Amino acid sequence: MNYRITGTGSCIPDITKKNSDFLENKFLDTDGGKFQTSNSEIIDKFNSITGIYERRYAPDEINCSDLAAVAAGLAINDSKLDQETLDYIIVAHNTGDISCSSGQVDTLPSVASKVKAKLKIKNPNCVAYDIICGCPGWVEGIIQAKSFIKSGMAEKCLVIGCDTLSRILDENDRDSMIYADGSGAIILESDNSYNGGILSHKSATFTYDGENDFIFYGASYDIKKRTKSDQKFIKMQGRKVYEFALKNVPLAMKSCFDEADCKIQDLKKIFIHQANQKMDEAIINRFFKLYKLSAPKDILPMNIEEFGNSSVATIPTLFDLVKKTNYKGHKLSEGDIIMFASVGAGMNINAITYKV
Repeated sequence: MNYRITGTGSCIPDITKKNSDFLENKFLDTDGGKFQTSNSEIIDKFNSITGIYERRYAPDEINCSDLAAVAAGLAINDSKLDQETLDYIIVAHNTGDISCSSGQVDTLPSVASKVKAKLKIKNPNCVAYDIICGCPGWVEGIIQAKSFIKSGMAEKCLVIGCDTLSRILDENDRDSMIYADGSGAIILESDNSYNGGILSHKSATFTYDGENDFIFYGASYDIKKRTKSDQKFIKMQGRKVYEFALKNVPLAMKSCFDEADCKIQDLKKIFIHQANQKMDEAIINRFFKLYKLSAPKDILPMNIEEFGNSSVATIPTLFDLVKKTNYKGHKLSEGDIIMFASVGAGMNINAITYKV
């Protein structure tokens, strides 16, 4: 049985937040102290490391489920299927439908249920549910969808990655400049007549050595704000995340790719979670070194520079852009071998080898 992506869609918000828009922020260290360097220097260093010069935020009135429904509708139309024939709607996210003003994570009802309602799907046998797996959530959703299809429980699944991380940013934290909003979706179907689809996949969760504390919800770095509110924001131990990813992600990718029984020279593109440009490039270089090769120059599509890190949405939005627009010169052809790979809160890692 083959498991094929038959449609893609993405929703990237219109509001552009440039690096220069952070020049007036009061950045503080973890103890609430001021940095000795100017904001201009902080931003320049941030850009040199992450590659980000702008990111997208959703308008105040738009929630995560709104972005997800748009991306889902486009994927459904692209696949040319009847949405009433969908068996599962799987939505990966981290914050739910958190509103702009509340600061409170909202996962009741599930984002997937809200998306189903927005799409006006009548069929009660179309099961809608959410998964929280950090940034690798969308990739994990595809793996779950594939398992449903393999078991005979489903034939057609809608898998969405969406987040509005702009709603949980601490403006006093330099890392707040990393995060963005967005949504991407795909349709996965069984297609025995197609010579391609999912060839292999791997997933792992690391917690034993405290890895689950690398990305978390925490208090503002502004001590005055802490005394007035218990509100928490997305936080990250950046150096630990970087070291963890460089050590573990290339090995997981190799384990996945080797299981696909393909030649490494045939790998055309790697769609890796857009977390940090230098980190992603280092991961890819280490991955190819495991095969005693140098990374090909055109192997790694990137959109983090203009869209930022939208967590679970980064891979599906980038995949949709490359598939439909040959984004920045990257294109896909039938028969191409590609990989999806991600790392994030948990700490979770996963990868999929896929034949277009």
